[in-house]
Amino acid sequence: MIKINLVCLGDIKEKFYKEAIAEYSKRLSRFCQLKITELKENTDKNTQIALKKDETEILPYLKGHVIALAIEGKELSSTELADKIKKLTLKTNEITFLIGASNGLSNEVKQKANELMSFSKLTFPHQLMRVLFLEQLYRAFTINNNISYHK
Repeated sequence: MIKINLVCLGDIKEKFYKEAIAEYSKRLSRFCQLKITELKENTDKNTQIALKKDETEILPYLKGHVIALAIEGKELSSTELADKIKKLTLKTNEITFLIGASNGLSNEVKQKANELMSFSKLTFPHQLMRVLFLEQLYRAFTINNNISYHK
Protein backbone atom coordinates (compact mmCIF):
# COMPACT_ATOMS: atom_id res chain seq x y z
CA MET A 1 0.00 0.00 0.00
CA ILE A 2 1.37 3.40 -0.99
CA LYS A 3 2.38 5.81 1.78
CA ILE A 4 1.08 9.34 1.32
CA ASN A 5 2.59 12.01 3.54
CA LEU A 6 0.92 15.39 3.76
CA VAL A 7 3.21 17.92 5.42
CA CYS A 8 1.46 21.16 6.32
CA LEU A 9 2.48 24.38 7.99
CA GLY A 10 -0.04 25.79 10.40
CA ASP A 11 -2.71 24.17 12.47
CA ILE A 12 -6.41 23.69 11.89
CA LYS A 13 -8.53 25.69 14.29
CA GLU A 14 -12.05 25.42 12.87
CA LYS A 15 -14.06 22.36 13.84
CA PHE A 16 -15.68 22.00 10.40
CA TYR A 17 -12.25 21.77 8.71
CA LYS A 18 -11.10 19.18 11.26
CA GLU A 19 -14.24 17.13 10.62
CA ALA A 20 -13.75 17.25 6.84
CA ILE A 21 -10.08 16.26 7.19
CA ALA A 22 -11.05 13.36 9.46
CA GLU A 23 -13.71 12.20 6.99
CA TYR A 24 -11.40 12.20 3.97
CA SER A 25 -8.61 10.61 6.01
CA LYS A 26 -11.00 7.79 6.93
CA ARG A 27 -12.08 7.35 3.30
CA LEU A 28 -8.48 7.33 2.10
CA SER A 29 -7.45 4.61 4.58
CA ARG A 30 -8.68 1.91 2.21
CA PHE A 31 -6.33 3.11 -0.55
CA CYS A 32 -3.19 4.38 1.16
CA GLN A 33 -1.36 4.87 4.42
CA LEU A 34 -1.99 8.55 4.98
CA LYS A 35 0.15 10.48 7.43
CA ILE A 36 -0.59 14.15 8.04
CA THR A 37 2.22 16.07 9.69
CA GLU A 38 1.26 19.48 10.99
CA LEU A 39 4.23 21.78 11.59
CA LYS A 40 4.11 25.03 13.51
CA GLU A 41 3.93 28.03 11.22
CA ASN A 42 6.56 30.66 11.86
CA THR A 43 4.95 34.00 12.56
CA ASP A 44 7.97 36.27 12.11
CA LYS A 45 6.87 39.55 10.51
CA ASN A 46 9.80 39.39 8.08
CA THR A 47 8.57 37.04 5.33
CA GLN A 48 12.07 35.89 4.32
CA ILE A 49 12.99 35.01 7.91
CA ALA A 50 9.67 33.20 8.36
CA LEU A 51 10.17 31.20 5.15
CA LYS A 52 13.73 30.25 6.19
CA LYS A 53 12.53 29.07 9.61
CA ASP A 54 9.64 27.14 8.00
CA GLU A 55 12.15 25.57 5.60
CA THR A 56 14.19 24.24 8.52
CA GLU A 57 11.05 22.58 9.88
CA ILE A 58 10.00 21.06 6.53
CA LEU A 59 13.26 19.66 5.13
CA PRO A 60 13.46 16.58 7.41
CA TYR A 61 10.04 15.44 6.13
CA LEU A 62 10.93 15.28 2.43
CA LYS A 63 10.58 11.55 1.70
CA GLY A 64 9.89 9.59 -1.45
CA HIS A 65 8.59 11.56 -4.42
CA VAL A 66 7.99 15.12 -3.19
CA ILE A 67 5.29 17.34 -4.68
CA ALA A 68 5.05 20.88 -3.36
CA LEU A 69 1.77 22.73 -3.78
CA ALA A 70 2.67 26.13 -5.17
CA ILE A 71 0.78 28.68 -7.23
CA GLU A 72 3.45 28.54 -9.96
CA GLY A 73 3.19 24.75 -10.21
CA LYS A 74 1.53 22.75 -12.95
CA GLU A 75 -2.26 22.66 -12.85
CA LEU A 76 -3.80 19.19 -13.25
CA SER A 77 -7.33 17.98 -13.78
CA SER A 78 -8.68 15.36 -11.38
CA THR A 79 -8.08 12.61 -13.94
CA GLU A 80 -4.53 13.86 -14.57
CA LEU A 81 -3.84 13.76 -10.83
CA ALA A 82 -5.23 10.22 -10.70
CA ASP A 83 -2.96 9.21 -13.57
CA LYS A 84 0.06 10.84 -11.89
CA ILE A 85 -0.59 8.95 -8.66
CA LYS A 86 -1.08 5.68 -10.55
CA LYS A 87 2.25 6.15 -12.35
CA LEU A 88 4.07 7.17 -9.18
CA THR A 89 2.86 4.06 -7.32
CA LEU A 90 4.72 1.98 -9.93
CA LYS A 91 7.97 3.85 -9.19
CA THR A 92 7.90 4.54 -5.46
CA ASN A 93 6.19 3.41 -2.27
CA GLU A 94 6.02 6.90 -0.77
CA ILE A 95 4.77 10.28 -1.96
CA THR A 96 5.05 13.47 0.09
CA PHE A 97 2.88 16.49 -0.61
CA LEU A 98 3.73 19.87 0.92
CA ILE A 99 1.30 22.66 1.78
CA GLY A 100 2.87 25.90 2.95
CA ALA A 101 1.44 28.46 5.31
CA SER A 102 0.26 31.96 4.43
CA ASN A 103 3.73 32.89 3.13
CA GLY A 104 3.93 29.82 0.91
CA LEU A 105 7.11 27.73 0.68
CA SER A 106 10.71 28.88 0.41
CA ASN A 107 12.52 28.62 -2.92
CA GLU A 108 14.87 26.02 -1.44
CA VAL A 109 11.98 23.76 -0.43
CA LYS A 110 10.43 24.14 -3.89
CA GLN A 111 13.78 23.32 -5.52
CA LYS A 112 14.18 20.18 -3.41
CA ALA A 113 10.72 18.98 -4.43
CA ASN A 114 10.54 16.66 -7.44
CA GLU A 115 7.76 18.82 -8.85
CA LEU A 116 5.41 21.68 -8.15
CA MET A 117 1.65 21.34 -8.48
CA SER A 118 -0.99 24.05 -8.40
CA PHE A 119 -4.69 23.67 -7.72
CA SER A 120 -5.47 27.06 -9.21
CA LYS A 121 -4.13 30.53 -9.78
CA LEU A 122 -6.44 31.53 -6.94
CA THR A 123 -5.11 31.78 -3.40
CA PHE A 124 -6.76 29.58 -0.75
CA PRO A 125 -6.38 29.59 3.04
CA HIS A 126 -4.03 26.76 4.01
CA GLN A 127 -6.74 25.17 6.19
CA LEU A 128 -9.15 24.98 3.25
CA MET A 129 -6.35 23.84 0.94
CA ARG A 130 -5.80 20.83 3.16
CA VAL A 131 -9.45 19.82 2.78
CA LEU A 132 -9.40 20.47 -0.98
CA PHE A 133 -6.22 18.44 -1.37
CA LEU A 134 -7.58 15.46 0.59
CA GLU A 135 -10.82 15.51 -1.40
CA GLN A 136 -8.88 15.50 -4.68
CA LEU A 137 -6.60 12.74 -3.42
CA TYR A 138 -9.67 10.67 -2.53
CA ARG A 139 -11.17 11.46 -5.94
CA ALA A 140 -7.94 10.31 -7.63
CA PHE A 141 -7.99 6.98 -5.80
CA THR A 142 -11.66 6.43 -6.66
CA ILE A 143 -10.90 7.15 -10.33
CA ASN A 144 -8.00 4.69 -10.27
CA ASN A 145 -10.19 2.03 -8.60
CA ASN A 146 -13.23 2.54 -10.85
CA ILE A 147 -15.43 3.67 -7.96
CA SER A 148 -18.27 5.95 -9.00
CA TYR A 149 -17.41 9.03 -6.96
CA HIS A 150 -15.91 11.10 -9.76
CA LYS A 151 -18.52 12.50 -12.13
